[in-house]
Amino acid sequence: MKIDRMRVFVTRDKDRPRVIVALDTDDGLTGWGECYNHGPDLALPPLLDYLYGFLAGQDPTRVEYLYNLMIQQCRFPPGALGLAAISGLDHCLWELAAKAAGVPVYKLLGGEVRDRIKVYAGVYTAPDVPAARDELDRLNENWGFKAFKLSPWRLEPNSHRWGEVVRASADYFRQLRETVDGSYEIAFDAHAKIFEPAMARQLGNALAPYDPLFFEEPLRPENIEMYGDLKQGLNCTLATGESLYHRNEFLRLLQVRGADIIQPDICVVGGISEMRRIATLAEAHFVSVAPHNPMGPLATAVNVHFSAAQQNFKILEYRLPVGQGYIYGGTDIDSRELEARYVTDPYLPRDGYLELRPDRPGWGVEMDEAAMQEDGYVHWERRVPKRPDGSYAFA
Repeated sequence: MKIDRMRVFVTRDKDRPRVIVALDTDDGLTGWGECYNHGPDLALPPLLDYLYGFLAGQDPTRVEYLYNLMIQQCRFPPGALGLAAISGLDHCLWELAAKAAGVPVYKLLGGEVRDRIKVYAGVYTAPDVPAARDELDRLNENWGFKAFKLSPWRLEPNSHRWGEVVRASADYFRQLRETVDGSYEIAFDAHAKIFEPAMARQLGNALAPYDPLFFEEPLRPENIEMYGDLKQGLNCTLATGESLYHRNEFLRLLQVRGADIIQPDICVVGGISEMRRIATLAEAHFVSVAPHNPMGPLATAVNVHFSAAQQNFKILEYRLPVGQGYIYGGTDIDSRELEARYVTDPYLPRDGYLELRPDRPGWGVEMDEAAMQEDGYVHWERRVPKRPDGSYAFA
């Protein structure tokens, strides 16, 4: 069996672009993968074309061999775009190897250590408490979710006094705890909007009395040592890692004791091959893994198999394939009924878990190539806020 073709689809997941890649073999198998499109999205297809030159004609079951070839041929360490492209191709290789063996991917990773995958629903905004209660209850009633992630930003942090921002966030969480089902777990994603560690610690400690599942990525990722500084005196669980790339960055984060939970993204770090290395480092430091996954249904399928086989997995971020668009921050919930169509049979939660599909080889899902072509590319770019003095703030 040899790899003899690559196909790249630049399509959409609801209102966001997605880059999907397929590797075909000479005996008719196809492996599918997804690249995290940080932007510029259209830079990824040429990178994939370049990397395909190293894979063409190769045996796809030599996953480690080919993964290392893609990594080692980079004279300088690949960054966001390079590793995103390698991630998608790594996914393809794992699925081809599993399909050739006639088993789910998790069987090639040592087999499942759990029977189902716990997920939390990404809400991402900070809606008024009655609206938040209704949304959490709706997600619980329809899908069994008992864990959710919201934004802490009840006030725009760049245009209000910081003490008022912190007070409003703490008051909001207090009201949530007094209003919603007491069994619900609630995490908060600060979305790397805070510059000073002392300010991040102040916000985290204001949320801490109301028992957040975790306090996510309050700081930018560049100075990893600052996460170690932040962790000192922080009274709640700190999670971060979606903006880090490979094992060496995560090793440094773990060495400075900068996180209780790490959040690598399987479409960012280099695929399952690198994700497993990162998770092993975390396990040695008694740190859990909660994969970053605000993506579409193919990325979710890949995460299911990683999570099934990883001992220190904690919980998986999840977005329903039909429903709200991608609103971050603010106090509104997107009520549009948008749909990601390119996976015909996505993993859907039951009782707040994703069930494994032991009778289906590979990722366990079917792709709809016609839908990817019909939906096509949609442009998206990050909105960067401005401070009152006219300077740009963190997005």
